[in-house]
Amino acid sequence: MAARTPVSTYRLQINAGFDLFEAARRLPYLHDLGVDWVYLSPVLEAEAGSDHGYDVVAHDRVDESRGGAAGLAALSGEARRLGLGVLVDIVPNHVGIAEPLPGTWWWDVLRLGQESPHAAAFDIDWVAGGGRLVVPILGDDADLASELTVDGDRLRYYDHAFPIAPGTGAGSPTEVHDRQHYRLVSWREADAGLNYRRFFAVNTLAAVKVEDRAVFDATHVEIKRWFDEGLVDGLRVDHPDGLREPGRYLDDLAELTGGAYVLVEKILEPGEELPTSWATAGTTGYDALAHVDRVLTDPGGQAALDELETRLRGAPVDWHQLIHDTKRAVADGILSSEVRRIVRELTESVPETAFEDAVDAVAELMACFPVYRSYLPEGRAHVDEAFALARAQRPELETTLAALEPVLRDPEAPAAKRFQQTSGMVMAKGVEDCAFYRYSRLTSLNEVGGDPSIFSLDVSAFHEAMATRQAEWPHAMTTLSTHDTKRSEDVRARITALAEAPELWSRTLGTLLDAAPLPDPGFASLLWQAAYGAWPISRDRLHAYAEKAMREAGDRTTWTDPDPAYEQAVHGAVDAAYDDDRVRSALEELDAELAEAGRANALAAKLVSLTIPGVPDVYQGSELGDQSLVDPDNRRPVDFDAAAASLADGSVTKQAVTARALRLRRDRPELFTGYSPLSAEGPAAGHLLAFDRGGAVTIVTRLPLGLAARGGWGDTTLTLADGTHRVADLLGDSPVALVVVGAES
Repeated sequence: MAARTPVSTYRLQINAGFDLFEAARRLPYLHDLGVDWVYLSPVLEAEAGSDHGYDVVAHDRVDESRGGAAGLAALSGEARRLGLGVLVDIVPNHVGIAEPLPGTWWWDVLRLGQESPHAAAFDIDWVAGGGRLVVPILGDDADLASELTVDGDRLRYYDHAFPIAPGTGAGSPTEVHDRQHYRLVSWREADAGLNYRRFFAVNTLAAVKVEDRAVFDATHVEIKRWFDEGLVDGLRVDHPDGLREPGRYLDDLAELTGGAYVLVEKILEPGEELPTSWATAGTTGYDALAHVDRVLTDPGGQAALDELETRLRGAPVDWHQLIHDTKRAVADGILSSEVRRIVRELTESVPETAFEDAVDAVAELMACFPVYRSYLPEGRAHVDEAFALARAQRPELETTLAALEPVLRDPEAPAAKRFQQTSGMVMAKGVEDCAFYRYSRLTSLNEVGGDPSIFSLDVSAFHEAMATRQAEWPHAMTTLSTHDTKRSEDVRARITALAEAPELWSRTLGTLLDAAPLPDPGFASLLWQAAYGAWPISRDRLHAYAEKAMREAGDRTTWTDPDPAYEQAVHGAVDAAYDDDRVRSALEELDAELAEAGRANALAAKLVSLTIPGVPDVYQGSELGDQSLVDPDNRRPVDFDAAAASLADGSVTKQAVTARALRLRRDRPELFTGYSPLSAEGPAAGHLLAFDRGGAVTIVTRLPLGLAARGGWGDTTLTLADGTHRVADLLGDSPVALVVVGAES
């Protein structure tokens, strides 16, 4: 039987407070909204108390706190009753090891070391650790003699417990420690001294080697059951770039699932293409998100916002140099242990190259790599580009680069494989988790999968991209918000309006800086854009965002070395938004001035994302209007009782637009089989974005402030299959319309 493909999905965050049984109760609302498949966050057993589920500790069972196997069966049964498919997020790259538990693979490796039958499942460099596993858990100035205790067959460090190898439990705690297959070290040693591969720089997530078929089978035993028993219809694969061989992994997954619908959480840089050889329907939609946001951004605001950013920063900001430097800092810092592991493998092939020279060269290549990773032999051009850029940046490294180049271009070289696994980690930490917080020109563009240096996209380029999407990836996901987006779709839509009003924004920011001065006016711009985008936002939420944003930026304060004076100043500014009349009034006046433009942008982005080629996903609650910031703010619970009530009475405009689009796509699929750009004629033609999907026509407003300034649509017309219409008649009082030619809109 052919694999089922979703028409649309709706993402639900499953945790102890909203488990699978509760999710099953909410499926009728999703069905009424028009959703075709329910899309679940990870449900395998995770670390105790995890609210996201990406720290999986056991691959052979559904997390009991999330409803267990019975909960998944209940949800699947209700989905089947309603005709819904089920898509589940899976995490193949790593396991959670924050609190090692008896019976888990990691516990066994700690206990038995290289002799453990599970040792080969983890990517551990035993030689670099002197035959022991390096565990970075000790606090600063730790005193093992006084802080370690022996408790039966456990070695304890405060609340942390580790197994004692058989026959090694006699003597003082430090003597016992010295006989173990692991070595407890300061958490600060992880940067350069760790000898197991992690998920990014998270010490408590250890990578597993799913490229080994035995490991793949063992870590997918429960997933296989889902498909064998018909509980699940498709999968979303988290972070495929962390896999040694993503293409091979997807082939193995297709074999296991019988060719089920599979999406990959792959971030594509502008101009980059997803490998067509992969067994996947496409990405999870960050590429589409970037296109939608930019076609609604006014290019006319770029020069003024560039000038403002230059003034705030004291000099022009070169985005590409900025991310080179932040990536280099990551390669030299929190991911230095990964770089050094690559070099240990490299120098086996080029023994004449000095180790530290090779470390310098590999770190520079990481900083210069133009995309997240290559998949040799696919993506060879990206490797060549990285070498060219590294030579330009650091000509003195020529001899070392020349020695490394043949190895890193060889698809079969172990060092090349590890380099590919690592480059995406450096990109993510250097760009998404650092540079995005240091660049404040227009923060709606600082989004996962987007290049903030690309300010806008014209309508013709948008149409070209969508036509390509229809032809090549018609079943890839489209999205506007995810659990990983830095700002929700509505926050970005409101910030996008600033591009149409740069002078207003500059004046407002001036008032804010005068009333609540900050040591870094560039960061202040980022902070106040977030406050305006999410306004009205509670004090606690804005404080939490401010802390995360300034520490992720990492140039004035960091998670590991906070600057109390700087942080106090930032938090003081946040308090001023609620306690200082001048600050609060500035935000409220900006909100009032741009509220309608933000609303129009939000509706336009939503309708476009729901009707362009692909499978649209609605992130939980976003159909109601969601002004969330970065996680965990975007994982707050949704009032689904209120959502069902507002859907019934049609009181929430965005929800009504969402329902109209989802129901039409589900019930009239023949109307969404192609993609034809439509062009308006008349004085306001540039304010319209329209396309015909094969009978269903999407019409949305672009640049609403400019449209209002020119007095509306006037005599602007749009020609459809049944004739020429005045745009004002098609839209009425709304900024958007979804029209079926010959039917009521």
